Amino acid sequence: MKFLKPAFMAAAISLSLGAFGASAETEIRLGHVGGPGSLFEITANRFAELANERLDGVAEVSVYGNSQLGSDESMLRRLRLGSLDLTIPSTVMSSEDAQFALFEMPYLIENREHMKRVRDEVVRGPLAEAAQARGFEVLGVWENGFRQITNNVRPIVVPEDLDGIKLRTPSGVWRIEMFRSYGAAPSPMSLSEVFVALQTGAMDGQENPLIQAYSSRFQEVQEYLSMSNHVYTPAYLVAGASWNRLPEEVRTVLEEVAVEVEDFALEEGARLDEEILVLMEEAGMEVNDVDFEAFSEASQPIYEKFANEVDNGQELIDQVNALRE
Repeated sequence: MKFLKPAFMAAAISLSLGAFGASAETEIRLGHVGGPGSLFEITANRFAELANERLDGVAEVSVYGNSQLGSDESMLRRLRLGSLDLTIPSTVMSSEDAQFALFEMPYLIENREHMKRVRDEVVRGPLAEAAQARGFEVLGVWENGFRQITNNVRPIVVPEDLDGIKLRTPSGVWRIEMFRSYGAAPSPMSLSEVFVALQTGAMDGQENPLIQAYSSRFQEVQEYLSMSNHVYTPAYLVAGASWNRLPEEVRTVLEEVAVEVEDFALEEGARLDEEILVLMEEAGMEVNDVDFEAFSEASQPIYEKFANEVDNGQELIDQVNALRE
């Protein structure tokens, strides 16, 4: 649908809101777990800014970050109940439908240009349909990013270096399975709990995109940063039960802006990767590269398990690989 002129759009939305018994103060609540300065915060705020300009005061997107509205899991539950309008899940989507564990496969995504093609061909196809079957609407495909490993025991160069390391992971059985196969002792934990777990030694390490780790201040309680790039995780702007209660004109604005912000998220992710690596080193972290060939070889069993256990698993892998340049 072509964009309506702002004045006409505002009038149309206002009339539609009136028909639904809503007021000019209609709030669209967007919750996420990202801390201050995180890519989640940057992207969500950009989305809200653009959407609110077009909604022109008849409805307003309000952003609640830093787990103010709960963990990823609790926000998805609230989305399904209709007590929250939008959220930005990432890895946790694999707990909703196993097909989303496609993005748990190590070294599947080559780079962000590859991800653009996967976004348009795969996420907007079978994965969006899987989410819809679970009661969710994927409005946009944003970024969490390429994940790296930090810990306080030793530099991680080959999978064997993870042996016995207590590693926090996000929820999602496939991430746990992957790190367990490398020899680590993975434990799922909400992002808001990780800093204290690392500080007290309850966890030895964690794995996250650089900006998520830095904005969570993990550099203050971690010694080693291993640039593993082991998994690329998208983030999804997702709506739930309240979606169809919004006027069509409001939904149109939110959908269009969600897609517009997609490339912005990728560009910001690339920029932040470069900047944050320097800041991590300046904070005193010891940085190393991993043996990608060793990790790739050690990852084959998880691919086989995904292909054998997940409906359309092999087809999804083949579809992503076919989009490589």
